[in-house]
Amino acid sequence: MSNMMPQAPRNNQQTWANLEDYCRSFLASGNELYIICGSYCKGGTGSNGYATTLDNGRVTVPAHCWKVVVILPTGSNDAARVSTNTRIIAVDTPNDNSLSTSWGTYRTSVNAIETSTGLDILSAVPISVQQVLESRIDSGPTN
Repeated sequence: MSNMMPQAPRNNQQTWANLEDYCRSFLASGNELYIICGSYCKGGTGSNGYATTLDNGRVTVPAHCWKVVVILPTGSNDAARVSTNTRIIAVDTPNDNSLSTSWGTYRTSVNAIETSTGLDILSAVPISVQQVLESRIDSGPTN
């Protein structure tokens, strides 16, 4: 269960579902995707209201849910093929049932997610490429 987290229903069933459907569209055109995701901070608002934990304090409810999507043409030696032209979609949503269903509203930079989480997300990519990609906010289409 390491890939599970409590999410507001609207986030999971609509906003994330819309992003996941959009990501699937790349697969049919000869691409592969790396999707890295997680959460940070504590406290979200679902259909039962605000909570910081569930199950008598054994499960933390995150305040934010994020994803980073790396889109590459199908191939091998993937990290070496990531260039400054590679499309990276970084999304950071509040874990709140009142959020927009349009994932594009929540686009951000990889740098912002790294600052919030303390992670080094694209660490296998050459540093000169990381510096360009991680500071960029995707402005491509959302459907």
